[in-house]
Amino acid sequence: MRMRILTLNVWNTEGDPRRAEIINHGLRQLKPDLIALQEVVQTAKAKTLDGLLVGLALQATHQADVEQSVPPFSERYGGTAVATRWEHEIVEVLDLRLAGANDVPWATLAAVVKIPDVGEMLFIAPTAAWRLSAEAVRERQAIAVADLDARHRRDLPTIIAGDFNTGPDAASIRYLTGKQSLEGRSVLYHDSWTVAGKGPGHTWSTENPNTRTGVDQIVRQPEYHNRFDYVFVGSWDAHPKAHARVLSADLAFEQPIAGIWASDHFGVVVDLEVGLA
Repeated sequence: MRMRILTLNVWNTEGDPRRAEIINHGLRQLKPDLIALQEVVQTAKAKTLDGLLVGLALQATHQADVEQSVPPFSERYGGTAVATRWEHEIVEVLDLRLAGANDVPWATLAAVVKIPDVGEMLFIAPTAAWRLSAEAVRERQAIAVADLDARHRRDLPTIIAGDFNTGPDAASIRYLTGKQSLEGRSVLYHDSWTVAGKGPGHTWSTENPNTRTGVDQIVRQPEYHNRFDYVFVGSWDAHPKAHARVLSADLAFEQPIAGIWASDHFGVVVDLEVGLA
């Protein structure tokens, strides 16, 4: 069967208040089946997730719905959420506030999605450490995400979709895509953009005016362009009984609507053909 995956960092509640409506409009047009959202502020006062998904008939879970405690800074910088067209069950919430990233409120959600007539699929939605200098932390986080998959994977290839806050040449991404080992270990997930994307696929770029504020704060160079957001697909050796072939990979929300940019990130939307053997 054909399936559409989307990941988007929604940039908490910064910027124009109409952004949530624009994201909702874009999601209605794209009609994804599995969605990973980052920096979603979901509190008693600000139920951002509800507005983002209104009218989409999706089952949604925010980390605030399932985590045992509320991490610091989550009211400001939000948390991770998943939404699926079919029923899902959260099987683990992974706290990745490791040494060197104690100020990161974003948990990683692992959801088992029950896909009719095909089977169960593990859908993992991470957000990695944001400081450009924190690659050592992201390496440990990448290992933790791969271990999370190993604990819960199903026959259908695992999908990992999220904001990894670093480019394809970083060690954490190279580890996930089988290009290098970390701590004497190796794994392999297919980077959907490498398989089927066109062009550099930059998702955090000063081409987006919303991104310039962050670049001015943490890069402090006039121009910056990188690919931070990924959809990874589990490989054959971990899923010998099934397949998930990447048919296309494109940017989403990469243009303004009525002069308003949806976020400070561009999203990634991927079409897969999923089946047994």
